[in-house]
Amino acid sequence: MGHATRCIPIINALLKANYEPILASDGDTLKLLQKEFPLLKCFELPSYNISYPKNGKNLTFKLLLQLPVIISAVKKERKIVSKLIDKENIDGIISDNRFGVYNKKAPSVYITHQLNVLSEKITFITSKIHQQLIKKFDECWVPDVEGNPNFSGDLGHLKKHRLNLKYIGILSRFQPRKIEIKYDLLLLLSGPEPQRTLLENKLLKELQHFKGKILMVRGVLKSAFEINVPNNFKIVNYMLANELEDAINQSNLVIARSGYSTIMDLAVLGKKAFLIPTPGQFEQEYLAKMLQEKLVAPYATQDEFTTAKLSDLTKYSGFEKATSTVDLKWFKLFEGK
Repeated sequence: MGHATRCIPIINALLKANYEPILASDGDTLKLLQKEFPLLKCFELPSYNISYPKNGKNLTFKLLLQLPVIISAVKKERKIVSKLIDKENIDGIISDNRFGVYNKKAPSVYITHQLNVLSEKITFITSKIHQQLIKKFDECWVPDVEGNPNFSGDLGHLKKHRLNLKYIGILSRFQPRKIEIKYDLLLLLSGPEPQRTLLENKLLKELQHFKGKILMVRGVLKSAFEINVPNNFKIVNYMLANELEDAINQSNLVIARSGYSTIMDLAVLGKKAFLIPTPGQFEQEYLAKMLQEKLVAPYATQDEFTTAKLSDLTKYSGFEKATSTVDLKWFKLFEGK
């Protein structure tokens, strides 16, 4: 979902520049984009169907077992893209971590903050494989700054490479606004199941005696739900971009996953946060540790989180406000094609 949300400012910029974006994705990600851009043409791509272990252990091994399914999906999406190029008269492609969404008939851009793919003992191998995939695209856009300080650390920065990299700065659909604080605590749930539900249950249990006002955004695209919570809790399934922007701006503290898109949103809004990385996702664990070492935000594992740990926040600065802008010069690659 984070890959979709960080594309929203790019889609808006394309619209303002009089391009005609065509959207393509699958599952809840496609539904999210359709909710945000109901007037744009959408197509469905095959799902990679990546599943994650309940305890977060042996993630690398489980992902390796799923490689045949991923490779099959990549081949299918390449065929779909090839047909769409001709059918829709496409001048350019922007792919956020979709390995097969490129074509020689049109300039193709790949968006990623993971030039290095952390995967325990085989990090070197997975990183090299990813970098080879990136070479199939005309450009690679990294949503971060090239120098220091930056938000992706070793994930988005290589000492040596032969990639056509373009550091495009922070990407967020949100803007900071001076608005009256309404919530003491905002709980932003995200990520794959079953970990999203496990975190939801953990937070409901740990925060049942929290005295302040809490808003929980469950991060699911469902219409009906029933959860018994104290009166100081407000729970919603999903918010559109403008609603979520208000909610974050109206909150004193945010508890969220340490996914990169979430980190960019928090940075743009200059919020104080407590991070809980998804178990077994080495990227999120790395980012959470990096931000804690920089004294920006503390973190805890999902199992170890307790309300008492929120007292650690006094030692941390929170995110300094960063700026998210989309430069129309990025799109020159597509002109005249």
